[in-house]
Amino acid sequence: MATDRRTAILEGAARLIARRGARGLRMEELAAEAGVSTALIYYHFKDRTGVLRHTLEFISDRAERYTSDGDVTVDRHDARHELERSLLLEFQDTPEVRENSAAWGELRASAIFEPELRDVLAGATLTWIHEVAALLGRIQPTAAAPALTASAERLTGLLEGLSTRWLSGALPLSHARRLVQEAASVEIRGLSRTRRPGREDDT
Repeated sequence: MATDRRTAILEGAARLIARRGARGLRMEELAAEAGVSTALIYYHFKDRTGVLRHTLEFISDRAERYTSDGDVTVDRHDARHELERSLLLEFQDTPEVRENSAAWGELRASAIFEPELRDVLAGATLTWIHEVAALLGRIQPTAAAPALTASAERLTGLLEGLSTRWLSGALPLSHARRLVQEAASVEIRGLSRTRRPGREDDT
């Protein structure tokens, strides 16, 4: 029961942040949205910063669930499909994805003014970069690790920017998805020209 209420609070926080931003989040409003008392919110999360930090972790975990099938044994050809799939699943016209992406963007913007959110945000971003870099490494197994990381940083950064434009109505969904696919192709081609020290070309 306690876990259900905690989840209800985090779901309510994600909804409110997606709609109104993180800086305007109020505990009384969150309590009404989640159908709990403000005392219960403070019991689980201590303060507003605790709510924001745990909501960031919650939406990051939720994104992981809808962008990954957990298969780490894909070969290099399947890895390309999996890379595109995981990136494009961030561009689904569904309430959950829209809410998650909007909340993520609001929390990232809020971290400009609330430094206490930055370590959680940095950790979630680094995990995402490593996951994308791992898929790129399966596609181009001879690529150097720094090159894989740099490609993953560019792709995830581009995805965040395109997501914001899509959500705000500045970019059609189909065009955003096409740009992501084209960017992935560019990065994969670029990685084919890098080589890990001591590795020969695959034949």
